[in-house]
Amino acid sequence: MNFEYFIAGRIAIKSERTFSKLIVRIAIAGVMLSLAVMILTIAIIKGFKTEIQDKARGYLGDVQITRYDLNNSFEHSPFVLDADTKKQLQHNQNIEYYYPFATKPAILSANNEIEGINFKGIDKTYKWDYIKQHIISGTIIDFRDSVAAMQELLISQYTANRLKLKTGDDFIMYFVQNQLRPRKFKIVGIYDIGVEDIDKGFVLGNINIIKRLNDWKPDQIGGIEIRTKNFNRLKVVADGIYEQLPRNLRSYSIEENFPNIFTWLGLLDVNTRVILILMLIVGVINMVTALLIMILERTNMIGMLKSFGASNWSIMKIFLFNAAYLIGIGLLLGNILGIGLGLFQQSTHIFKLNQTSYFLAYAPIEFHVTDIIGLNLITVIVCLLVLIIPSFLISKVSPLKAIRFK
Repeated sequence: MNFEYFIAGRIAIKSERTFSKLIVRIAIAGVMLSLAVMILTIAIIKGFKTEIQDKARGYLGDVQITRYDLNNSFEHSPFVLDADTKKQLQHNQNIEYYYPFATKPAILSANNEIEGINFKGIDKTYKWDYIKQHIISGTIIDFRDSVAAMQELLISQYTANRLKLKTGDDFIMYFVQNQLRPRKFKIVGIYDIGVEDIDKGFVLGNINIIKRLNDWKPDQIGGIEIRTKNFNRLKVVADGIYEQLPRNLRSYSIEENFPNIFTWLGLLDVNTRVILILMLIVGVINMVTALLIMILERTNMIGMLKSFGASNWSIMKIFLFNAAYLIGIGLLLGNILGIGLGLFQQSTHIFKLNQTSYFLAYAPIEFHVTDIIGLNLITVIVCLLVLIIPSFLISKVSPLKAIRFK
């Protein structure tokens, strides 16, 4: 049997010292709370970033291709997607799918209210998976009926509230040209993305409306929206797409399209690192304090062990084993508390957020096994390494004085 491990177990389990028990419990609670906070911090920040990214890229794609010109308006100049570029997009292993679109500024008029908007035109190849998740009333545009699809429109809850509209209502939209061009539309669906810049900026309709208004040719489009397979490689994929485009076209990523949102998300990583460091410091301070008190209370035992021939390192290992045991209890309880609260939030969404300010109605949770394992390992390693320093106090203990110490 390992001598140091045996003595450490006796100290941890059979200790009858009231004061040290209190300090040990405080230390365990400190490690538990620190780890729980770190687990929840990473889970919330990652969940938050994923949700916001999905909201932006779900509506506007990851990469947009438009014609290269000096046009700075919301209405893109038309172009024809040549066969070579289309083939490159189809065979690009980093692209999940793509579809054409066009935009045109317009003015909505209903119930004596007026609202400026961007009409986003799409066709039957548009992927509705994301919008379907956020439709709160009605349905999507049915492109199987080409006549009805020319009059169907999806608007956001934000716009519906501003104009006092609901699913099934008709209204007039004026398209901005040299002369305003009125068109009558029927609302078939209302969605709520939750990002104000998107909700108040766009409505979804048929791209053929823009083609007719602008006298475009049937194969002309305003742009291409691309969905990548791995958002973490967005910059690399976007740069690769740009390099393969002909000179008359350009591309830009969703991060370039909405720099404010993604800069803000980037700042969250800094906040995460600060919180993790602070919580790790809290846990370390608690364990250092507990170890120092245990050493002081066991001075008599240290002297006896030294008089029996035990080396300083052997006695240090006793207290380090004891500290590791306490850290293990704290980690176990911390994992139970952190993961438990996270799973509870995932299932109930009990902790709400102001959607206007945070783009989300509740605090999202996203667990990764690697994150949890990493936090546990870092906590153990850092705590044990730091605890070696106060354990050197044992080498200063004189056996004769320690035996006489009360």
